[in-house]
Amino acid sequence: MRTSTATKWLRRWDTQQESNIPDREERFRVMFDVVRHATDGGPATVVDLGCGPGSLSVRLADALPNATVVGVDADPLLLALGSANTNPRVRAVDADLTDPSWADRVELPEPWDAAVSSTALHWLPADALAALYRTLAARLRPGGVFVNADHLGLGTSGLDKVAEAVREARVQRVGTDKNELWGEWWDALRTDEELAPLLSARSERAIAHGGDNGMTVTDHADALRAAGFAEAGPVWQFGDDYVFAAIR
Repeated sequence: MRTSTATKWLRRWDTQQESNIPDREERFRVMFDVVRHATDGGPATVVDLGCGPGSLSVRLADALPNATVVGVDADPLLLALGSANTNPRVRAVDADLTDPSWADRVELPEPWDAAVSSTALHWLPADALAALYRTLAARLRPGGVFVNADHLGLGTSGLDKVAEAVREARVQRVGTDKNELWGEWWDALRTDEELAPLLSARSERAIAHGGDNGMTVTDHADALRAAGFAEAGPVWQFGDDYVFAAIR
């Protein structure tokens, strides 16, 4: 894929992501603050789970100049779009997070200092996510952190509706409701003949996103503590949009 093609679609990716996450850049900054606090701004090894085209990985490496970041994803098309990212302290690994061997492919010195994820883990079934959390607990150093940014339920139907309404009102106030939507981005992508081989490879792997395991904030906290984390809870919230942190 030409760099110009990857850059074009990566920019459109970032724009469409903001259609549903109006404070995306701010929640990225909050995630960086958590990792920076956990590492005192020193050398750090960080794994980005479900990295997609690397939007979070590159921003984190830019914000933390002593960090080395490895992204993990199984989507060949999104990983290829990440070729537009040229930070030498960022690399991507093609691996399925539901495969227990994924962590062995990261090839970072252990224990790791941090793991991060953004709008990516909600599609994992609860049992697969619990297994992922156990892997992180085994690979992170004591005091290391896991930071996840995603839409999470509060656990009651009334409050969930209120939180969703709060986020949607924010979307309208800042105007990102006019942005290209997720489905529109994928529809447009399919018209680019240069990407046809990658789309075919993606189809062969039966890659599908957009599902939701239905886990609430409390469910995540319980699963992380059961996996071996000492503390877990939200550190930032706007409506149903959270930055959730856990300390090993």
